[in-house]
Amino acid sequence: MRRLPDVLIQPVVRMALAEDLGRAGDVTAMACIPEGARMKAAFAARKPGVLAGIDCVRLAVLAMDPKAFVDVRLNDGDAFDAGAVLAVVEADARAFLSAERTALNLVGRLSGVATLTRTYVDAVAGTRARIADTRKTTPGLRALEKHAVACGGGMNHRFGLDDAILIKDNHVAVCGGVAEAVRRARAFAPHLMKVEVEVDGLDQLDAVLALIDEGAAPDVIMLDNFSLDHLRAAVSRVAGRIVLEASGGVDLTTVRGIAETGVDVISVGALTHSASVLDIGLDAL
Repeated sequence: MRRLPDVLIQPVVRMALAEDLGRAGDVTAMACIPEGARMKAAFAARKPGVLAGIDCVRLAVLAMDPKAFVDVRLNDGDAFDAGAVLAVVEADARAFLSAERTALNLVGRLSGVATLTRTYVDAVAGTRARIADTRKTTPGLRALEKHAVACGGGMNHRFGLDDAILIKDNHVAVCGGVAEAVRRARAFAPHLMKVEVEVDGLDQLDAVLALIDEGAAPDVIMLDNFSLDHLRAAVSRVAGRIVLEASGGVDLTTVRGIAETGVDVISVGALTHSASVLDIGLDAL
């Protein structure tokens, strides 16, 4: 699993630490812990899951105590059982306790995303469909949450508004039709930029497919809230000429059936907007 560069993680970690430390710092640690005291503790999983965000632990601890020893035992993308030790830290006690909650919040949140993603990926195993995320991410955490999706075996959709064109229903309404919207997008897009269009029925799909002969077809068609029968019909009509993405109405009870229609991608907003925090704790050693 490729790692995110520290330079992308550090601003998030430092912002979270600053929020927690407030104006005066960790007054509990200062009141109770003797200056210079040291402690050793393990970040341990209370439940099984898939790891994401272990570098947040490392960077949070080192931000508070640059001389701390951080022994990372598992890597992002690794599956683990309840009781697994993810990392062992030895550091200045005041500094470590001040970093504890930020480290746990981030690694728990991101591991929750990775674990939920792995569940979806396993649910469609054996089909051609791949599970993708959306832009329904926590503000400020998009890069980390999309990394967590990749840790769980999913793939990333566009990161923001600037790296791909995605024409949705409101764009179509303003343009006066789906075909005209795609034509405009194709004329605008540089050669390395993908164009995707959302369609909400087979009539719109046919209008988009008619653009193939013009050389103006999109790279991807998103089939929004299609029934299973209509998904199968869309797969048949497209016949592999354009990537098909299913979206809307996707959960763990429906994703297998959607995958079995033959679509290429299934985008799931729940991977990031509905993932539960994975229970990870800190145990003194």
